[in-house]
Amino acid sequence: MSLSAGFARLPGFHVCVGSGGERQPPEWYKENGIELILSTEIVKADLAGKTLTSAAGDTFKYQTLIIATGSSVIRLTDFGVQGADSKNIFYLREIDDADKLVDAIKAKKNGKCVIVGGGYIGLEISAVMKMNNVDVTMVYPEPWCMPRLFTAELAAFYEGYYANKGINIIKGTVAAGFTADANGDVKEVKLKDGRVLEANIVVVGVGGRPLINLFKGQLQEEKGGIKTDGFFKTSNPDVYAVGDVATFPLKLYSEIRRVEHVDHARKSAEQAVKALKASEKGKSIEEYDYLPYFYSRSFDLSWQFYGDNVGETIIFGDNSPAAPKAKFGTYWTKDGKVVGAFLESGTPEENKAIAKVARAQPPVESLEKLKAEGLTFATKF
Repeated sequence: MSLSAGFARLPGFHVCVGSGGERQPPEWYKENGIELILSTEIVKADLAGKTLTSAAGDTFKYQTLIIATGSSVIRLTDFGVQGADSKNIFYLREIDDADKLVDAIKAKKNGKCVIVGGGYIGLEISAVMKMNNVDVTMVYPEPWCMPRLFTAELAAFYEGYYANKGINIIKGTVAAGFTADANGDVKEVKLKDGRVLEANIVVVGVGGRPLINLFKGQLQEEKGGIKTDGFFKTSNPDVYAVGDVATFPLKLYSEIRRVEHVDHARKSAEQAVKALKASEKGKSIEEYDYLPYFYSRSFDLSWQFYGDNVGETIIFGDNSPAAPKAKFGTYWTKDGKVVGAFLESGTPEENKAIAKVARAQPPVESLEKLKAEGLTFATKF
């Protein structure tokens, strides 16, 4: 987004609105009988004693606890990267992070930015920087961008599209160090392969870690998160965990997984509260039955993915980076069934269709026929 385009600015953005919920300013909590305590960090959790302690020494007793601590950003200083504490090296996790980055973009007109990382943060921030007339270079070690989701063919389109926008992409290496000027502002990024890139803004997006240290040794853990059931209840019956920190049964695939995404954060929170309220009335609800969902918007692109990205793949449609309006997709198939679907530039109806297919997992006669049918395979359901 261009900073002059009048887009909504934090903190006027409310995460639940994205799924049809209400805006939640401070008054909303008061009107709904919820005590909202801000600027208070919990530094100790005694689950046996049902007590939380804040940094200021205040204690909070509870009957039921819902852990929604999310993730912390992984910083290059965690690994002792030389010069990683220089000024104007940014991470995106909190509102303050976004505000500081916006200020830097405004202060350094026509600046040079290096983006470290080729995932969500890397791709979306690269687009924003370019739209604000900043020179952009992306650096990541993987052979293609978004490797946790994209196939090589999908990535080739986005890398080509970004290159056509004037974004320089350097793959197969990492930022090994930074140099700063006399004021401590970053001025160069030193790559592991020996190259040195000029930069007065650096944005690092190399992942996050679930914030579960407060509960270590008090709850069962699995796959890096707090183990829960299909109602997000943990090994302690009075404690629930939702969002990034929860490792839960993914019913659709009979697997235990942890999912880092806003859609799951919203829906897992809703499930936990529904389960809690039902148990108070001696009732029960259906187990969580989540369909994995990811999406992104950058430049004039907009993609959605549903399901599981495992097995064989086919790509359909026009995926030329030079196309005036590219529209294409990918299906993932496993054991003769479609298990995942991706669509770039789909209409709302088409996106609903690929979601429906990903959940239904219909059988496939052959990959050739699936490729020939393309989007029609989903929309005919």
